[in-house]
Amino acid sequence: MSKALDATTAELEELIDSSIASLESRVVDFDTLKFQTKMGEKFRRGQVRYIGSGATGDHSDDNTILQAEHFTFSNMVLPAGCVGPEHTHPDVEEVFFVLEGQVEFSVHDVEDGTRMASRVLGYRDLIRVPAGVPRSLRTVGDQDAIICVIIGAKKPEIPFYPPTSEMHGVTR
Repeated sequence: MSKALDATTAELEELIDSSIASLESRVVDFDTLKFQTKMGEKFRRGQVRYIGSGATGDHSDDNTILQAEHFTFSNMVLPAGCVGPEHTHPDVEEVFFVLEGQVEFSVHDVEDGTRMASRVLGYRDLIRVPAGVPRSLRTVGDQDAIICVIIGAKKPEIPFYPPTSEMHGVTR
């Protein structure tokens, strides 16, 4: 019998309490990606971390984040007019799930980045982008959007910006 099935009620209570990240304990962090606003306010986005820190940096001092074991999960707050610049995660797939608003997601050609395909997704729509495929996004219309972002690793490599990205050469 596994230890989880043979645990005392107190141990189960501790397990479940340590596995919850409530909305009330989250903060919208507009500073993590603030360096991208060097290229304009349209790149302003907020991250709300739940499991792990994604590929945005070291947030190990934030004890409200559940530790990642196999993937990271966050919400992104996308103001109206927002653009998520073209970037590539070389090591992990990334999944986006729309909670509010409408978001246009694009995948870009790996060879030169000038060819792309785009789709507008809305409430409860999802897109998966494989590792190594450049991707970008933008909000559609005058409404803010909120998306879930799931990245397929405990601590993914920091993504890079290909030469066709408006962020190419921008440093943190």
